[in-house]
Amino acid sequence: MRIIITENYEEMSFKATQILASQVILKPNSVLGLATGSTPEGMYKGLIKYYREKLIDFSLITTINLDEYYGIKAENEQSYHYYMNKNLFSKININKKNIHIPLSQAKDIEKECKNYDHLIESVGGIDLQVLGIGQNGHIGFNEPDIKFEARTHLVNLDKSTIEANSRFFNDSHDVPKMAISMGIKNIMQSKKIVLLASGIEKSEAIFQMVKGPITPNLPASVLQLHPDVVLIIDKKAASKL
Repeated sequence: MRIIITENYEEMSFKATQILASQVILKPNSVLGLATGSTPEGMYKGLIKYYREKLIDFSLITTINLDEYYGIKAENEQSYHYYMNKNLFSKININKKNIHIPLSQAKDIEKECKNYDHLIESVGGIDLQVLGIGQNGHIGFNEPDIKFEARTHLVNLDKSTIEANSRFFNDSHDVPKMAISMGIKNIMQSKKIVLLASGIEKSEAIFQMVKGPITPNLPASVLQLHPDVVLIIDKKAASKL
Protein backbone atom coordinates (compact mmCIF):
# COMPACT_ATOMS: atom_id res chain seq x y z
CA MET A 1 0.00 0.00 0.00
CA ARG A 2 1.47 3.33 -1.07
CA ILE A 3 0.47 6.26 1.16
CA ILE A 4 0.56 9.86 -0.10
CA ILE A 5 -0.01 12.47 2.61
CA THR A 6 -1.02 15.93 1.37
CA GLU A 7 -1.28 19.32 3.06
CA ASN A 8 -5.01 19.72 2.45
CA TYR A 9 -8.08 18.64 0.49
CA GLU A 10 -7.05 20.64 -2.58
CA GLU A 11 -3.70 18.90 -2.86
CA MET A 12 -5.34 15.53 -2.26
CA SER A 13 -7.76 16.23 -5.11
CA PHE A 14 -4.90 17.33 -7.39
CA LYS A 15 -2.90 14.17 -6.76
CA ALA A 16 -5.98 12.03 -7.42
CA THR A 17 -6.69 13.94 -10.63
CA GLN A 18 -3.15 13.26 -11.83
CA ILE A 19 -3.47 9.52 -11.23
CA LEU A 20 -6.88 9.25 -12.92
CA ALA A 21 -5.74 11.36 -15.86
CA SER A 22 -2.63 9.21 -16.28
CA GLN A 23 -4.80 6.10 -16.37
CA VAL A 24 -6.99 7.60 -19.09
CA ILE A 25 -3.96 8.70 -21.13
CA LEU A 26 -2.08 5.40 -20.82
CA LYS A 27 -5.17 3.28 -21.51
CA PRO A 28 -7.82 5.32 -23.38
CA ASN A 29 -10.38 2.49 -23.13
CA SER A 30 -9.95 2.02 -19.38
CA VAL A 31 -12.72 0.81 -17.11
CA LEU A 32 -12.97 3.22 -14.19
CA GLY A 33 -14.77 2.35 -10.98
CA LEU A 34 -16.15 5.60 -9.59
CA ALA A 35 -17.32 6.79 -6.19
CA THR A 36 -19.63 9.57 -5.02
CA GLY A 37 -19.86 11.85 -1.98
CA SER A 38 -18.06 15.07 -1.13
CA THR A 39 -14.54 13.56 -1.09
CA PRO A 40 -14.05 12.96 -4.85
CA GLU A 41 -15.71 16.20 -5.99
CA GLY A 42 -12.40 18.05 -6.22
CA MET A 43 -10.94 15.22 -8.30
CA TYR A 44 -13.88 15.35 -10.70
CA LYS A 45 -13.43 19.11 -11.09
CA GLY A 46 -9.78 18.48 -11.92
CA LEU A 47 -10.67 15.88 -14.55
CA ILE A 48 -13.17 18.25 -16.15
CA LYS A 49 -10.47 20.94 -16.28
CA TYR A 50 -8.04 18.53 -17.98
CA TYR A 51 -10.72 17.56 -20.49
CA ARG A 52 -11.51 21.19 -21.31
CA GLU A 53 -7.80 21.82 -21.83
CA LYS A 54 -7.83 18.85 -24.27
CA LEU A 55 -5.33 16.92 -22.16
CA ILE A 56 -7.56 13.84 -21.78
CA ASP A 57 -10.27 12.16 -23.82
CA PHE A 58 -13.11 10.11 -22.30
CA SER A 59 -14.72 8.91 -25.55
CA LEU A 60 -13.60 5.29 -25.09
CA ILE A 61 -13.79 5.17 -21.29
CA THR A 62 -16.24 2.88 -19.47
CA THR A 63 -17.37 3.78 -15.96
CA ILE A 64 -18.90 1.54 -13.31
CA ASN A 65 -20.14 3.18 -10.15
CA LEU A 66 -19.77 1.59 -6.74
CA ASP A 67 -23.30 1.99 -5.50
CA GLU A 68 -26.71 3.65 -5.49
CA TYR A 69 -29.37 4.24 -2.88
CA TYR A 70 -32.09 1.59 -2.97
CA GLY A 71 -35.47 2.66 -4.35
CA ILE A 72 -34.47 6.19 -5.28
CA LYS A 73 -35.35 7.56 -8.72
CA ALA A 74 -32.44 8.36 -11.03
CA GLU A 75 -33.70 11.94 -11.47
CA ASN A 76 -33.83 12.54 -7.71
CA GLU A 77 -31.24 15.20 -6.85
CA GLN A 78 -29.82 12.94 -4.11
CA SER A 79 -29.40 9.90 -6.35
CA TYR A 80 -25.94 8.92 -7.47
CA HIS A 81 -27.15 8.95 -11.08
CA TYR A 82 -27.89 12.67 -10.60
CA TYR A 83 -24.64 13.28 -8.72
CA MET A 84 -22.43 11.69 -11.39
CA ASN A 85 -24.16 13.52 -14.23
CA LYS A 86 -23.91 16.85 -12.41
CA ASN A 87 -20.32 16.47 -11.22
CA LEU A 88 -18.73 14.73 -14.20
CA PHE A 89 -20.63 13.05 -17.01
CA SER A 90 -22.47 16.10 -18.38
CA LYS A 91 -19.17 17.99 -18.65
CA ILE A 92 -16.98 15.48 -20.51
CA ASN A 93 -17.21 13.55 -23.79
CA ILE A 94 -18.04 10.14 -22.35
CA ASN A 95 -20.33 7.85 -24.36
CA LYS A 96 -23.52 7.59 -22.31
CA LYS A 97 -23.78 3.89 -23.28
CA ASN A 98 -20.55 3.30 -21.36
CA ILE A 99 -21.89 4.71 -18.07
CA HIS A 100 -23.06 2.12 -15.55
CA ILE A 101 -24.74 2.74 -12.18
CA PRO A 102 -26.89 0.20 -10.29
CA LEU A 103 -30.60 0.41 -11.13
CA SER A 104 -32.03 0.88 -7.67
CA GLN A 105 -35.63 0.69 -8.83
CA ALA A 106 -35.21 -2.60 -10.68
CA LYS A 107 -38.17 -4.92 -10.07
CA ASP A 108 -35.86 -7.83 -9.32
CA ILE A 109 -33.01 -6.49 -7.18
CA GLU A 110 -31.29 -9.87 -6.85
CA LYS A 111 -31.22 -10.18 -10.63
CA GLU A 112 -29.95 -6.60 -10.95
CA CYS A 113 -27.08 -7.40 -8.59
CA LYS A 114 -26.13 -10.50 -10.59
CA ASN A 115 -26.36 -8.52 -13.82
CA TYR A 116 -24.00 -5.91 -12.37
CA ASP A 117 -21.48 -8.63 -11.55
CA HIS A 118 -21.76 -9.99 -15.09
CA LEU A 119 -21.32 -6.46 -16.47
CA ILE A 120 -18.04 -6.01 -14.60
CA GLU A 121 -16.81 -9.35 -15.90
CA SER A 122 -17.95 -8.60 -19.47
CA VAL A 123 -15.84 -5.44 -19.71
CA GLY A 124 -12.76 -7.25 -18.44
CA GLY A 125 -12.85 -6.02 -14.87
CA ILE A 126 -12.12 -2.62 -13.37
CA ASP A 127 -8.74 -1.08 -14.23
CA LEU A 128 -8.81 1.59 -11.53
CA GLN A 129 -11.30 1.80 -8.66
CA VAL A 130 -11.78 5.05 -6.75
CA LEU A 131 -12.85 4.69 -3.12
CA GLY A 132 -13.72 6.89 -0.19
CA ILE A 133 -13.99 5.58 3.35
CA GLY A 134 -16.73 5.95 5.94
CA GLN A 135 -16.06 6.84 9.55
CA ASN A 136 -16.96 3.24 10.39
CA GLY A 137 -14.49 1.94 7.80
CA HIS A 138 -16.98 1.11 5.09
CA ILE A 139 -15.94 1.15 1.42
CA GLY A 140 -18.70 1.45 -1.12
CA PHE A 141 -21.68 0.70 1.09
CA ASN A 142 -20.05 -2.40 2.53
CA GLU A 143 -20.80 -1.85 6.20
CA PRO A 144 -19.02 -3.51 9.18
CA ASP A 145 -19.51 -7.29 9.40
CA ILE A 146 -19.88 -7.62 5.63
CA LYS A 147 -18.53 -10.87 4.22
CA PHE A 148 -15.35 -10.34 2.25
CA GLU A 149 -16.53 -12.74 -0.45
CA ALA A 150 -19.67 -10.68 -1.13
CA ARG A 151 -20.34 -9.44 -4.64
CA THR A 152 -22.92 -6.81 -5.66
CA HIS A 153 -25.72 -6.93 -3.12
CA LEU A 154 -28.48 -5.07 -1.30
CA VAL A 155 -27.20 -3.46 1.91
CA ASN A 156 -28.87 -2.29 5.10
CA LEU A 157 -27.05 0.96 5.87
CA ASP A 158 -25.40 1.38 9.24
CA LYS A 159 -26.85 4.00 11.60
CA SER A 160 -23.64 6.04 11.42
CA THR A 161 -23.78 5.99 7.60
CA ILE A 162 -27.41 7.15 7.60
CA GLU A 163 -26.53 9.97 10.00
CA ALA A 164 -23.53 11.00 7.87
CA ASN A 165 -25.67 11.04 4.71
CA SER A 166 -28.49 13.02 6.34
CA ARG A 167 -26.62 16.28 5.64
CA PHE A 168 -27.49 15.87 1.96
CA PHE A 169 -31.25 15.64 2.61
CA ASN A 170 -33.72 18.31 3.73
CA ASP A 171 -35.59 15.85 5.95
CA SER A 172 -33.84 13.09 7.89
CA HIS A 173 -36.81 10.81 7.19
CA ASP A 174 -35.93 10.96 3.48
CA VAL A 175 -32.46 9.47 3.96
CA PRO A 176 -32.40 5.99 2.36
CA LYS A 177 -31.87 3.10 4.74
CA MET A 178 -30.68 0.67 2.06
CA ALA A 179 -28.42 0.70 -0.99
CA ILE A 180 -27.13 -1.49 -3.80
CA SER A 181 -23.36 -1.79 -3.57
CA MET A 182 -20.51 -3.57 -5.25
CA GLY A 183 -19.19 -6.14 -2.82
CA ILE A 184 -15.75 -6.44 -1.29
CA LYS A 185 -14.88 -9.15 -3.81
CA ASN A 186 -15.73 -6.86 -6.74
CA ILE A 187 -13.55 -4.12 -5.26
CA MET A 188 -10.64 -6.44 -4.51
CA GLN A 189 -10.65 -7.75 -8.08
CA SER A 190 -9.92 -4.23 -9.40
CA LYS A 191 -6.44 -3.99 -10.88
CA LYS A 192 -5.63 -0.74 -9.05
CA ILE A 193 -7.34 1.06 -6.17
CA VAL A 194 -7.09 4.73 -5.22
CA LEU A 195 -8.63 5.59 -1.84
CA LEU A 196 -9.19 9.23 -0.87
CA ALA A 197 -9.77 10.60 2.62
CA SER A 198 -9.84 14.07 4.09
CA GLY A 199 -10.53 15.47 7.53
CA ILE A 200 -9.92 14.56 11.16
CA GLU A 201 -13.18 12.59 11.30
CA LYS A 202 -11.64 9.98 8.99
CA SER A 203 -8.39 9.62 10.97
CA GLU A 204 -9.42 6.67 13.15
CA ALA A 205 -10.78 4.70 10.20
CA ILE A 206 -7.56 5.39 8.26
CA PHE A 207 -5.43 4.29 11.21
CA GLN A 208 -7.37 1.04 11.64
CA MET A 209 -7.36 0.38 7.88
CA VAL A 210 -3.55 0.72 7.66
CA LYS A 211 -2.35 -0.45 11.08
CA GLY A 212 -5.17 -2.55 12.48
CA PRO A 213 -6.12 -6.19 11.96
CA ILE A 214 -7.82 -7.36 8.79
CA THR A 215 -11.40 -7.83 9.91
CA PRO A 216 -14.94 -7.55 8.53
CA ASN A 217 -15.58 -5.21 11.47
CA LEU A 218 -13.62 -2.63 9.48
CA PRO A 219 -14.24 -3.48 5.80
CA ALA A 220 -11.47 -1.19 4.46
CA SER A 221 -8.86 -3.23 6.32
CA VAL A 222 -9.10 -5.88 3.59
CA LEU A 223 -7.26 -3.45 1.29
CA GLN A 224 -4.06 -4.46 3.09
CA LEU A 225 -4.26 -7.62 0.98
CA HIS A 226 -4.56 -5.86 -2.38
CA PRO A 227 -1.34 -5.67 -4.46
CA ASP A 228 -1.83 -2.13 -5.80
CA VAL A 229 -3.48 0.40 -3.49
CA VAL A 230 -2.68 4.11 -3.41
CA LEU A 231 -3.96 5.93 -0.35
CA ILE A 232 -4.18 9.73 -0.82
CA ILE A 233 -5.02 11.49 2.44
CA ASP A 234 -4.60 14.94 3.89
CA LYS A 235 -2.68 15.64 7.09
CA LYS A 236 -5.77 15.59 9.26
CA ALA A 237 -6.90 12.19 8.00
CA ALA A 238 -3.33 10.93 8.48
CA SER A 239 -2.95 12.38 11.98
CA LYS A 240 -3.13 9.03 13.80
CA LEU A 241 -0.71 7.13 11.56
